[in-house]
Amino acid sequence: MDIIIKNARLENHQNMVTIKIKDGLIAAIEDVNHAIDDSHDENYEDEVAINNANTSIYDAQGNFVCAGFYESHIHLDKACILDRCSIESGDLEEAVNETGQAKEEFSEADVYARACKVIEMAIKKGTVGMRTFVETDAKTQLRSFNAIKKAREKYAFAMDIEICAFAQDGLTTAPQTYALLQQALTQGADLVGGCPYKDEHPDRHIEMIFDLAEQFDVNVDFHLNFDLDPEGSSIPKVVKETIKRQYQGRVSIGHVTKLSAMDTLQRGAMAGLLKFADISLTVLPATDIYLNGRDYEALIPRGMVNANELAELGINTTISSNNILNAFTPYGDASLIRMGNMYANIAQLSKDKDIETVFDMIGKNAAKILSMQAEIAIGAPATLVVLEAKDAVSAIRTNAQALAGFKNGKQTFCNAAAFICFDK
Repeated sequence: MDIIIKNARLENHQNMVTIKIKDGLIAAIEDVNHAIDDSHDENYEDEVAINNANTSIYDAQGNFVCAGFYESHIHLDKACILDRCSIESGDLEEAVNETGQAKEEFSEADVYARACKVIEMAIKKGTVGMRTFVETDAKTQLRSFNAIKKAREKYAFAMDIEICAFAQDGLTTAPQTYALLQQALTQGADLVGGCPYKDEHPDRHIEMIFDLAEQFDVNVDFHLNFDLDPEGSSIPKVVKETIKRQYQGRVSIGHVTKLSAMDTLQRGAMAGLLKFADISLTVLPATDIYLNGRDYEALIPRGMVNANELAELGINTTISSNNILNAFTPYGDASLIRMGNMYANIAQLSKDKDIETVFDMIGKNAAKILSMQAEIAIGAPATLVVLEAKDAVSAIRTNAQALAGFKNGKQTFCNAAAFICFDK
């Protein structure tokens, strides 16, 4: 074995387990019917050392081991620019304008440095996969795209990164943006995304994004319906194009805060459409609740979709960070555990089964959007994260610390567990 992780807790295992890793894959998972015992561990390490001097041993010390987290919606290109933005009203229009001005000064080196900073934050929080939107338009050309490609290559040992070539500021009246999206898709972008609510012709915007997706045979991801007006949703149009182009299972939408403003009947109708077209939905708690409801003086709405409600209907739902330290979200540490905890609190969840669903939204549900694998099984890639918790539910409830991570059998980070120093 190359690595042995002992004294680990796994989902659906009553006893602690030993996970054996060989050639980047999980070679064995063995139940160990004993408590953590230092003397036993010493003997065990001696036995391993005799059999293979090259075997590394990691003691999980009874903590929970999962398959890691997947960031399904983030903007690395405009992260960490809070010091370049002036925030007064705190609304969406201001965030778009301030970020638009800042974008004009983005250099490739600048975007690369900021992206690397956030990727490292995410790795140390247990994220092993990520989809990042990268704006390709007249302001940035392909500078941001080229920077993110370099960052993706640098951190491939620890994280798989998908790049979505993204039209943030409109498309129907910006032929240069369309051409730049084509260039990015030719040069390594994994999928294409649009923002119809920022376009003068949102339906045509949606059609043009699908045209690009079909041209390059890539998936689609839309920023959709980012307001609290229950009318005028773009969901029916996206569903129509998804069915027309036979893109079921290849389309994702993010935000969709209109759903939170709809009554039960209207929201149910929209959910039925999403289910029919097999469209995934990502909720972005930190941004959704920060920007929405600014015109209310009392009983300010949360402005966040209850993804659990949609998950119960069979819709694939995820939770993600969206932005880190900018005018859209002036907070952030790239912790998906923290995002899941925030979401659960806002959605007023308490039952263990609902919290388990939240954990899935930053794990296997999000991995599905990225067409990545998130499982711990014999023969699967040895991509694992150790959490300072006993199970998935307690991890979300307590904002559990990520203690260590492994990607394809190689350790990628280590966070020492805190301890109390008693006087002796």
